[in-house]
Amino acid sequence: MSSAGEGLSRPLPEQVRLHVVEVAAQVLGSMPAAAVPPPLRNIARFDPRKRARLGSAPIAAQLENDKEFRERVAETLEAAWPELVTSLAEGTVPPAAEPVLVAAAAYLTRPPGWPDLVEQARADLEQAAAAGSQREQAETRLREQLAAQRAAAKEEIDRVREQLKAARAENSDLRRKLHDARERVRAAEARADELEAETAEARVRAASANGAAETELRRLKERLADAERQLEASRRAIREGRSIEDTRVRVLLDALQDAAGGLRKELGLPTTISRPADYVTAVVPGEPGVTAVPARALANDDPQLLDQLLAIPHLHLIVDGYNVTKTGYPSLTLADQRARLLTGLGGLAVQTRAEVTCVFDGAELNGPVPVSAPRGVRVMFSAPGEIADDLIRTLVRAEPPGRQIAVVSSDREVAESVRRMGARPVPSLLLLRRLGRG
Repeated sequence: MSSAGEGLSRPLPEQVRLHVVEVAAQVLGSMPAAAVPPPLRNIARFDPRKRARLGSAPIAAQLENDKEFRERVAETLEAAWPELVTSLAEGTVPPAAEPVLVAAAAYLTRPPGWPDLVEQARADLEQAAAAGSQREQAETRLREQLAAQRAAAKEEIDRVREQLKAARAENSDLRRKLHDARERVRAAEARADELEAETAEARVRAASANGAAETELRRLKERLADAERQLEASRRAIREGRSIEDTRVRVLLDALQDAAGGLRKELGLPTTISRPADYVTAVVPGEPGVTAVPARALANDDPQLLDQLLAIPHLHLIVDGYNVTKTGYPSLTLADQRARLLTGLGGLAVQTRAEVTCVFDGAELNGPVPVSAPRGVRVMFSAPGEIADDLIRTLVRAEPPGRQIAVVSSDREVAESVRRMGARPVPSLLLLRRLGRG
């Protein structure tokens, strides 16, 4: 697009020319058919999206040569950008205006000094293009550096992978060696167990041989004692002037008496015989049991009630551990609760000589709990999947019929179930008061 006649020394910058043509193409589509310049009538019938691209040269030439058409396009631009057009008419350029739009508006509206505005826009565009070129060069350098870094990173990753592969191979070898070492340890342990078993068997044989030797020694000593007794009897008979026959009879009688005494002792025969009154039929009084306690009216939390139960011979006292501790001292930790309860039960077992079993709930435990059980107190934890209540019922069920059992628990279900099985339920508060009394 030559602009020498309008005061431009060079053609419009390409970006400005394209913008001017695009604005003119939009105006061309909105013009009446009679007002469209003859050279552009065919182009006006184009699709709006193709009009600026296919009719670029004729539209630019018409703008250059047809002042009326250019002014009509300028009116459209002024309606779209009134502030910009007004500023250019006043000889000022808005600071934020785009150079392409400033140059297009100056070319179409032709304000005073418009060629300078176009040249200034050209300089700004060339400067922006130069900056863009520098930016592209910088981006190219950055891409090259990034590619180099990626290549170096890939090499480093390959090296690390090789090291990891070697480490895995070494780890596999170490695992194999560890497996072999464990197998040798197992074999050594098995051999040690065999040797221990052989040693135990040898000890048993030695103990058996020692027992047999001691038995034989006792038998020889007894024979020697018999011989000495017979010799002494013979000497006594001679001294008393008895005949040898009398002596033999006396010796035989002593032997028979000793044999009878030994046989009675061996068979555990009673030393006395039954009396006539033993054969008379009558009602025999029953043995004291847990159902007969209390003998007098006592409250369920009276410690004397537990004293009466503990006085029953061969009583088995089963304690629901956490039920008692959480009733008496729930603020302590579980370990401290167990220690405090077991200490009290140890003293109770020593005082009463009763069989005491304390059951704790171990259903939620991951493994055995270290517990120092006092002497005379059996400590048990329920197995995984089993609660302490079930273990208590199993203990009661394991006892033979007639065994006197007392179960300490304030759990109503536990109390009712053990009562049906013949045991005596006791409230936890009763045991706590008995332990507090000392």
